[in-house]
Amino acid sequence: MGKRVALVLAGCGVFDGSEIHEASAALVHLSRGGAEVKIFAPNIEQRDVVNHLKGSPTEEKRNVLVESARLARGNIQDLAELKASEFDAVIFPGGFGVAKNLCSWAVDGKNCTVNEHVNSTLQAFHNAKKPIGLCCISPVLAAKVFPGCEVTVGQDKNIDGRFPDAETASAIAELGCKHICKNVNESHVDKANKIVTTCAFMCKAPLHEIFDGIGTMVQEVLKLA
Repeated sequence: MGKRVALVLAGCGVFDGSEIHEASAALVHLSRGGAEVKIFAPNIEQRDVVNHLKGSPTEEKRNVLVESARLARGNIQDLAELKASEFDAVIFPGGFGVAKNLCSWAVDGKNCTVNEHVNSTLQAFHNAKKPIGLCCISPVLAAKVFPGCEVTVGQDKNIDGRFPDAETASAIAELGCKHICKNVNESHVDKANKIVTTCAFMCKAPLHEIFDGIGTMVQEVLKLA
């Protein structure tokens, strides 16, 4: 039997939800790995709604679960219903929705709060010694919830202009966690905590390199599961 994996979304769209290419890449690699996947999202209002054509906020109100259902092709459940006992692993794609809806990192940085259902999900998988996969900005969730863990969001310096959000690595270190520098096509495995991370769109790279990096994360998660 394939591994049972929960995928947690944060909306639909890079600027206010889950990054669509990252979510799709994770699903493709999970499918290739023979995993049985179920998709979840919190049933909450988005922090904001962004017009992705103009890159500016609108006055709209949208629900994270309803928007995530677009990516899940309608086959999705409320995150409150996720039971870690029914799965072998959990994966969180990135996107600003992680930093806006799953936690308040976008506003509060290292002083952020984490959504109660996101926090309880992470704690449940960690306590059960089941692997947690995170990409792009979502490793900050682990950094906030599990002090002392190891994660990567790419590089800690903006090398050749490819890592414009490199300061995130410093904020992770300030939380008492260890940031491991990795390239976009690599992932880092914190074996002690069974946390696997990759930088994805935290690096300005061709889409296929981001896709491959997410593939290494998914493969490592499935190995640990």
